[in-house]
Amino acid sequence: MTEDLAGRYAVTLDLDGVTDKAALMDRVARALDLPDWFGRNWDALADSLADHGVWPAGAVARGLLVVVRNWRPYAETDPGGWRTALDVFAEAADRTPRLTVVLALGGSSQETAPGLDVL
Repeated sequence: MTEDLAGRYAVTLDLDGVTDKAALMDRVARALDLPDWFGRNWDALADSLADHGVWPAGAVARGLLVVVRNWRPYAETDPGGWRTALDVFAEAADRTPRLTVVLALGGSSQETAPGLDVL
């Protein structure tokens, strides 16, 4: 099965410098422009990813593509936290048809895929 991701509202979640759960939650909150009441825990992250009401403007109609970059240092520093993050991303994407989360391989925090802005 192939999925056409063209036209999706794309957000880059750049984890450069993230070494713990608190920093990951802050980065997600900033990248997705989550409300101040975002709980900064795994359940709140899962709920926010699946909740169209907190998605960026334009993402609901077009679908949301979250590109996770520079994730390897966090995965190496906190492997348990990274496994939990992957589970949360996968669960949210499985239950939310208009959400796609992808892991970018290679590149640096200074480079972005064509058409994507680092937030």
